[in-house]
Amino acid sequence: MAEANLIKREDLSRVREMEFVDQFGYSVKKLLEVLGVTRKIKKQPGTVLKSYKAKGKLESGIVGEGETIPLSKYEVEEINYKEITLKKWRKATTLEAIVDRGYDQAVEATTAEMLRDVQRGIRKDFFTFMLSGETSATGKNFQTALARMWGQLQILFEDDNIQAVYFMNPMDVADYLADHNITVESVFGMRYVENFLGIGTTFFNSSVPQGKIAATASGNIVCYYVDAATADVAEAFNFTTDETGLIGIHETSDYDNLTSKDTVVSGVELFAERIDGIVVGTIGSTLGALTVTSAAGKASGTTKLTVTPAKSSAGNIYKYKVGEAAETVTMGEDVSGWDSWDGAADITAATGKTLTLVEADSLNKAVASGSATVTAKG
Repeated sequence: MAEANLIKREDLSRVREMEFVDQFGYSVKKLLEVLGVTRKIKKQPGTVLKSYKAKGKLESGIVGEGETIPLSKYEVEEINYKEITLKKWRKATTLEAIVDRGYDQAVEATTAEMLRDVQRGIRKDFFTFMLSGETSATGKNFQTALARMWGQLQILFEDDNIQAVYFMNPMDVADYLADHNITVESVFGMRYVENFLGIGTTFFNSSVPQGKIAATASGNIVCYYVDAATADVAEAFNFTTDETGLIGIHETSDYDNLTSKDTVVSGVELFAERIDGIVVGTIGSTLGALTVTSAAGKASGTTKLTVTPAKSSAGNIYKYKVGEAAETVTMGEDVSGWDSWDGAADITAATGKTLTLVEADSLNKAVASGSATVTAKG
């Protein structure tokens, strides 16, 4: 008979599980702390993840004595982001692999890599969401783009005292980092610098496409999650979780096929509540090229445009000018005085004229241009 209080493999398995969830939980909590996230929302049954966009018009405050004060109308448009789901992963290591490589390398090292992959997935989803922001800014170089993004954030949140956070590819800041002494720290697989250039906290990660930067106010970011430690889950499954419930793991031995199995569950989404509070920046010194074609519109004297490629940023806008010849446009040129086009409506222009079309950021700075000879309906 085995001695009392003998430490068995099952006891060590529990320790490894606790180490796994504690590492993940600490990493997430540290990330939220650095991001300045104060809202963690637990998913309730039947709920859908939503972001919001407020819009409206403030009427004139000049009202005569005894006159009725006009109503200023505002509305909040709900945008369904997506339904959050509990994601599941499984890994199995054979007895032969354990014998050949040893338990530490065959099981523990691969479980640690599995944790890193879960983190990568959360980061990638977050950056994809952030790059769908509706406000854009462009700069000919890294610092110009950052400066314009900072300005946009001040406008978007001009009534709030905000702390800005930026997300960018490390290659875009490599030249800057080479010439400056700054303290770079790491959290949740990302490197970050607090109060970078005096504009806010900046995160560097390769999941952000090179040449793009996303930014918002820290108070606009929300952590939405499925609690893997609820009583309902525990009733059916024996997952090890930490106090956050953000991730659960269960390790077991399968004697039918002699494998060591790890099952992991997690449901975490980082998103911005106000999608119009996200600024997407583009770094570029070269003006992009648009292919513009003109065909007869529906009404007499109008033309229908077709443009490729699609806008480089969801928040960009189209501006155009009609003349005898194509306009010369430079990167970052201010085209605020040009006519606006929604990308769909027919444009009034005479056959034979030249229409120059510009894709501009939210500050009316040109990022791409193209032209076409007008064909209008007779």
